[in-house]
Amino acid sequence: MKPLKPMLVVLLVLLFAYASPAVIINGGLGLPHTKAAWVSQTGRLTMLTHTRFWGQVHQTRDVKMNVPSAMTVWDVQGLVSLNYGLGKHFDLNITPILYQDDQTQYGVYPYDTFIGLKIGSYGSKASSLNYGVQLHGRFPTGDVKNIMFENYSAGTVEFGFTGLVSYAADPLYPEDSFNLHLNLGYHNSNDVGEIITSAINDPYSRVLSQTQQMHFAAGFWIPTESFDYGLEMYGNAWLQQPPAAAAGRENYLYGNAAIKYKPYRWFNFTLSGEYRMTSDKEETIGPKRVPSGLPNYNTWRINVGAQFTLLPTSVYRTSERDVLMQKAENRRELFEQIIKERRETESAEEELERIREERRKAERELERLRKILEGQTDQRQQLEEMRKELEPKP
Repeated sequence: MKPLKPMLVVLLVLLFAYASPAVIINGGLGLPHTKAAWVSQTGRLTMLTHTRFWGQVHQTRDVKMNVPSAMTVWDVQGLVSLNYGLGKHFDLNITPILYQDDQTQYGVYPYDTFIGLKIGSYGSKASSLNYGVQLHGRFPTGDVKNIMFENYSAGTVEFGFTGLVSYAADPLYPEDSFNLHLNLGYHNSNDVGEIITSAINDPYSRVLSQTQQMHFAAGFWIPTESFDYGLEMYGNAWLQQPPAAAAGRENYLYGNAAIKYKPYRWFNFTLSGEYRMTSDKEETIGPKRVPSGLPNYNTWRINVGAQFTLLPTSVYRTSERDVLMQKAENRRELFEQIIKERRETESAEEELERIREERRKAERELERLRKILEGQTDQRQQLEEMRKELEPKP
């Protein structure tokens, strides 16, 4: 693929200069919620189908019969995430939420859509560290907002960014070796003046100050031949909380353990379970969006996802021998790059030493000249004294 033209890059950045909260599943490289700083191979198209769910038996009381009662409360989400490698340092991600059910709006479909641009894979080819930034936007393609048990949504175009850092024990094949990822981002809900509930005259429902938050994530994969084992933590910290009537306006922190099964090079299956590590403090004011005794955010979640490589189709025909030959070729290129960088470093060091020697020579010449000048001054003083002695005295 030819390099992206500068104008196209500018247009893409302007179009996708947004970032979503870390709680939305990651459809690209990295862990389920922690993004890698690497970008996808140019021309590679992958599709992730993902479902997550939570449920709890809620104890209530039948007012008419005045007897204890119980009901099962659930929160289910289903989405598809497409990820495409645009070039050496760019990939594009589109994630529409196809189904969202929080038991207040039964069978909400579709819901919001996330479109993002990652600019990454920056760092030396021989270095274990890589850097990047994720630009991402949340678009209100669904008819509902401020969903119970879920991240706050205002029904607007929301935006932000996420800084990415990744470490890999093997820089040439980062996904096949121990890899660690760190994310830190900013999110703006762009919601001033919005009314987030149906209660138009409710003073707690109108957004008076723009909702803003920081979001963060950190995690690692330990890969083996057929399975990868991962652990991550992610959460948020409000810089400006949503309005008081928002269903979820508290900070949260989740821990997530994941296992990935890789039966083929073009297919993997991921199962993960996460648990909320922060307390269930209630900060919503006004009509209760969440029934008494239920959490603001899911106490736990089960995530199930399957990822397929759609392009290039040659991945289906590649044999193990082809893979080993390609790895050997990549190793050779890496060694050549390391040797080249080392030679450049040695050449730079030699040039620096030559400059230092020239400076020492110049300093020695200056010192010699100073001594000569001082000697000439002494000679002039001696001649002046002799002249005065030879002058006739009155």
